[in-house]
Amino acid sequence: MSGWLHLHDRVSLQQGNALSLPFSNGSFSAAYMLHVGMNVTDKSALFGEIARVLRPGARFAIYDVMLTGDGELSYPHPWAGTSATNAIASSVHYRNALNTAGFEVVSERDRRDVALEYFARQRSQLAAAGAATLGVHTLMGAPGPPPPRSPSSAQGCT
Repeated sequence: MSGWLHLHDRVSLQQGNALSLPFSNGSFSAAYMLHVGMNVTDKSALFGEIARVLRPGARFAIYDVMLTGDGELSYPHPWAGTSATNAIASSVHYRNALNTAGFEVVSERDRRDVALEYFARQRSQLAAAGAATLGVHTLMGAPGPPPPRSPSSAQGCT
């Protein structure tokens, strides 16, 4: 991808395990995590490893899908086909794991309504235009019928 954008001389990609990052202690002055946590069961180990590679006082931002209520989730999801492959957790669980790793949570925003509005707009545009040429289905395959939603198990992004 960086080659397509003529950034190959400015971008370095490194493959690794989020629970054992291939970087030295204090390698980074900032980090962010985008839709990662719902794939990693051990949030304490995840945040501990991120804390290890960050310099003291570095900022760390998270944008992730989190549980917003009690109840069972319907499957499949883009990140998990069944509950056995899902590591979604509540924002309270994230805060506790972050605190354990030595982070101080200084700001938090619930983006549930924004996410729900976005997906409603996507469904509406898709229905009006017909099948989309590009989208998540390009990578993940065509989805089955949408699962029924339970109001008590709604999801959102924080």
